[in-house]
Amino acid sequence: MATTVITGGSRGIGAAAVERFSRQGDRVWFLYEKEHAAAQDVAARTGAIPLCCDVADGRAVQAAFAEIGAVDTLILCAGVCHYGLLQDTPEAVWDRLFDVNVKGIYHCVRAAMPAFLRQHRGNIITVSSMWGQVGASCEAAYSASKGAVIALTKALAKELGSSGIRVNCVAPGVILTDMCAAVSPETLAELARETPAGRNGAPEDVAAAMAYLSQAEFVTGEILAVNGGYVI
Repeated sequence: MATTVITGGSRGIGAAAVERFSRQGDRVWFLYEKEHAAAQDVAARTGAIPLCCDVADGRAVQAAFAEIGAVDTLILCAGVCHYGLLQDTPEAVWDRLFDVNVKGIYHCVRAAMPAFLRQHRGNIITVSSMWGQVGASCEAAYSASKGAVIALTKALAKELGSSGIRVNCVAPGVILTDMCAAVSPETLAELARETPAGRNGAPEDVAAAMAYLSQAEFVTGEILAVNGGYVI
């Protein structure tokens, strides 16, 4: 049985990934930071094993992976966002975005790497954003952190390929999760109209793309856009 670890698994895209990979028969562990009730709900629905862990905390990540053991697939969904002008973005907010969105990947990949190298195989899937591809006004800090995820994905694919480890990325568009909670229904409807697919995305759309990448043995270093054609 394959072991899959998913960060940010208590809600949104991460929770959809937990459900998808549990349904396909993987032994799934998921990390979450604060949402204890939501995590227990996901665990009850899926049989996945929750671990409370802030991915920005390197020691906590090492302890979590010591409990998990060997990993076959690592899916890095944990992320935070911020909306606002760059000149109004406090340094602490900037730092937190990079600590979670980028350094969190660094911590988790390093923790999983010994097992990957022993097995001479592994599968890593990161989560960026369409704004990491093209940038977004009033989301400079978020866009910058997600652009870093894309660069890190490509670099790791080159660095780890000879060790049998694939590294790919999904870049979601407008996905109806808690991150959209502050967006008005009118704006969401307008975004759907501007999307060639004619709708906004669901977390399950992104989880399906992750499932494909987990099985695509000759695909590495790719940034798979899951945005309904909003950014082409």
